[in-house]
Amino acid sequence: MAMVGLFWITEDHVYVGAAPTGTASGVRLAKDGVEILGLGRVRSWGWDEVRGIDVRDVAVRSPARRLASMAFDSLVVLVTGDGEHPPAFTVRVETEADGTVEADALAAVPGGIHTPDEYDLSRALLARLVSGATPVEDLLVRRRDEPEDVAPTRDERLALLRQWTTASV
Repeated sequence: MAMVGLFWITEDHVYVGAAPTGTASGVRLAKDGVEILGLGRVRSWGWDEVRGIDVRDVAVRSPARRLASMAFDSLVVLVTGDGEHPPAFTVRVETEADGTVEADALAAVPGGIHTPDEYDLSRALLARLVSGATPVEDLLVRRRDEPEDVAPTRDERLALLRQWTTASV
């Protein structure tokens, strides 16, 4: 699996945030459409039924502030021994038939904090996925081409987001 911006990419699916486990909620993007998962229920829509996907409540900091926040959080865990789950953010799926449906997703990035570039490019990619300008398959092919144990660097992740948000169909 690889984390790129707000996305957790496996060989078969793209998740907005971390891939949910157990009863945790999440949003999965597949070739056929969008699924909201969690609490033993699945709601799904084909891409032709989805009018928009957006995110709210994402922690966004400059690279320097992100590093400082992560260092502080690590110190708190070291001193107290009290680690927390990654922070959640809200994913809003706007559909033709059901209106706007919200789901929580857990951040996949360490510390749960994204840089402004990652956040802006991720939101642009969500819009392109909905419009069909960038197919989900483009993200999946990239993941399948990489060895399982290799994670892209920060610069590579930003380059991928830029590529996916500017590619022509």
